[in-house]
Amino acid sequence: MTDRTPTVHRAPAGSLPGGGWTLRSPSGVTADLLDLGARLHAVRTPDAHGRTADIVLGAADQRQLHGDGAYFGATVGRYGNRIARGELPLDGTVHALATQRTGHTLHGGPDGFATRHWDAEPVRTDDAAGVRFQLTSPDGDQGFPGTLDVHVTYLLDAGGTLTIRYRATTDAPTVVNLTNHAYFNLAGTPGATVGDHLLRVHADAYLPVDAELLPLGPPAPVAGTPFDLGRPTPLGPRLALDHPQLALAGGGFDHNWLLRPGTGLRPAAELHHPASGRRVECLTTEPGLQVYTGNHFHGSTGPAEAPHPRHGGIALETQHYPDSPHHPGYPSTVLRPGEEYDSTTAYRFTTGQPASENSAEDGPGRDDRGR
Repeated sequence: MTDRTPTVHRAPAGSLPGGGWTLRSPSGVTADLLDLGARLHAVRTPDAHGRTADIVLGAADQRQLHGDGAYFGATVGRYGNRIARGELPLDGTVHALATQRTGHTLHGGPDGFATRHWDAEPVRTDDAAGVRFQLTSPDGDQGFPGTLDVHVTYLLDAGGTLTIRYRATTDAPTVVNLTNHAYFNLAGTPGATVGDHLLRVHADAYLPVDAELLPLGPPAPVAGTPFDLGRPTPLGPRLALDHPQLALAGGGFDHNWLLRPGTGLRPAAELHHPASGRRVECLTTEPGLQVYTGNHFHGSTGPAEAPHPRHGGIALETQHYPDSPHHPGYPSTVLRPGEEYDSTTAYRFTTGQPASENSAEDGPGRDDRGR
């Protein structure tokens, strides 16, 4: 092992809430993982001037990980996003799922995978180091049929790319839609918003939602709407637009984009903070990307004892589409015995030069046409 080899270490007792691990890359990127929720708790990256900061929102303590911060960085499942009315139609039977106060099932139910302590072991490859988390979800867990065996592996490579691979098998037909719920704020400044970030999403269509944030059905083109993020777009002006879909989501994005089709890992989104030069590129094998801009943050406190304000972070959740069991035209989320659920997402962290005030990316030429 050389100083150019990524490393994985068990975190000292008490240094991370819930017990965890630290991954280090010679690129200067480090990541903290927690056994609770197979969670990405922190990512520290340098800015254009070499100053390192945490760019993932986290909870201050174990109590918050079971409360306001339950989804921060967590692996959510069995089914990330929403299933309407907690009703799962599958092979002629409707299974009653556990629901939240909305009356729908969100992120696998009120006691989903984010609340569980996962078994964990370190893993290493020739150019990466990480942790493999394992969880067995019994038949009937939160109402879902079938015993599900789940593995989530995080690997950080020498170049600063964090790859998350999800694998699952079942002994009876069920549905699976796993994702990670990390919130990014590339400024690395406690209490800042993402209004000064630029976002690009590789999609030509999105799923409009109703007042309960359930997809209405057919996709809609992004062209001519605030959802057209085909080029790097400043988030602040976009989130402030008067549009009924933004209003339904609480004044921002909480929608699923239909990623352009392809095979293997392909680009999903890029997030850029011009002032610091930090970037994260998201690549995935999944067909969809849920973008949530923290529209309902209400001051939960992070590790730096600063409250997370509204729009204080942005989640880039790679996944299948929400409420797919009620929409036969969507890609199927059904997993059957003898099959393997296998999904991969990568976050590539890089740093460039900080943008000038006259940068073409965030200057007068930005793509805000009439919105």
